[in-house]
Amino acid sequence: MEKHQPENDKNGYLSDTFWRTPQRAVPGRPCQRVQENEVMSGSSYQQFQASVNDAWDLGDDEIISGIAETRISKAISQTAALNVINSHRNSTKNVDISDVKGDTDKVKSQKEVISVRKNESKKTGAGSGMGGAGQMRHYPGRPRPVRLSALTSREESNESKIERFQQLLENIVLDLNELKQLSWSGIPIKVRAVTWRLLAGYLPANAERRSETLERKRADYKHLVRQYYDAERDDDTYRQIHIDIPRMSPLVALFQQKTVQVMFERILYIWAIRHPASGYVQGINDLVTPFFMVFLQEAAPTQELDSFPLDVLSETQRDIIEADSFWCLSKFLDSIQDNYIFAQLGIQYKVNQLKELIKRIDKPLHEHLQTHGVDYLQFSFRWMNNLLTREIPLACTIRLWDTYLAESDGFATFQLYVCAAFLLHWRERLLLERDFQGLMILLQNVPTQNWTDSNISMLVAEAYKLKFAFADAPNHLQSGKGDR
Repeated sequence: MEKHQPENDKNGYLSDTFWRTPQRAVPGRPCQRVQENEVMSGSSYQQFQASVNDAWDLGDDEIISGIAETRISKAISQTAALNVINSHRNSTKNVDISDVKGDTDKVKSQKEVISVRKNESKKTGAGSGMGGAGQMRHYPGRPRPVRLSALTSREESNESKIERFQQLLENIVLDLNELKQLSWSGIPIKVRAVTWRLLAGYLPANAERRSETLERKRADYKHLVRQYYDAERDDDTYRQIHIDIPRMSPLVALFQQKTVQVMFERILYIWAIRHPASGYVQGINDLVTPFFMVFLQEAAPTQELDSFPLDVLSETQRDIIEADSFWCLSKFLDSIQDNYIFAQLGIQYKVNQLKELIKRIDKPLHEHLQTHGVDYLQFSFRWMNNLLTREIPLACTIRLWDTYLAESDGFATFQLYVCAAFLLHWRERLLLERDFQGLMILLQNVPTQNWTDSNISMLVAEAYKLKFAFADAPNHLQSGKGDR
């Protein structure tokens, strides 16, 4: 392993590493194995990728058992506590009084955060599992069960908006720009499926050609299944997909059904074979889910989807859901395929862009992360790779994708500003964290379990403000090019 000093060592903040004696890997967190007299680089993409390749593999039982097996002696815990207290006392002596509003405000903000965390923990602990079988345990970075009521936007009650959508969709030649403007703030559930097909470019703007196009594309997909999936398969690609699918959403009963898993396998395998530059990359499976849920809700509009038995649908209905999910996913990924090619260069580039953007927007937050040794790759890699699908509830992901699909110049650039707004949303809590461990726990397990459409509307509004503010000064997006 190459020997060099990590970035935070230059500032004299490097002490005994938290990863000195790792017992088990924790999802989304690097598992560093550092030999004596060697230092592992926190910015090496290859090392980081290797250290988190099991980020989606562990179940909740393994996580809990790994924690339970850890033994810390009383003497060590007392010493660690004294070190933390002394470190905090020394750091507060060096704080410039101009950098804070006052001790009273600081104590107040800390108490508010503690109170919020207690309330959230009570709400989370009160949640019930699927089917009411006891408490539901939280899997870090895993989608939670989805209720029909959660998928129903608040704007659904706005009949005038539904009427505007219906009038627009009934036009012989659709004004796609007007549809994008109307969809940006959220799409009513009654027209979401057909609107997504149009925004994704799967359906033509001419209403007279839509029926013919759907019939042809669905027949084409059946041909692809026979050509690639039913024939001799690539063993490595199929094996990886076959392993990943059952672990995709362990809390949602719908995705544990064999019928659903086979549908996802076919979609992902055919997409991987048809895109050899990238092939199958872990994380793409999450991007099928929003399309699948939207088209399933179209087929079963009055059903609770989290435990809906898919076999009650006819084979024709299931084929429509699968084919439309495949084609919409393909269209959706066209503009971000470089995210999934070898070494995932597109994500590396976007992570560098996010770093430079936050540095310009909020330098204190940026320096706080850097001071405590937090590399942007360590938390934003998953944000970029999975498009925040593992950070927010599935219902919120669907609302967010209303805006992504409506972005006139493609969502790839806008998603950068969404990630920036998402990071800035947690600014106050992050600044209260005083060590690497606390920062990483918050960044990789942000408390969004109670988020609704209104939170997403605020998030995209903040992202739009950032994009608009930097629209005439895009140099911050150029700094990462030298790293590609």
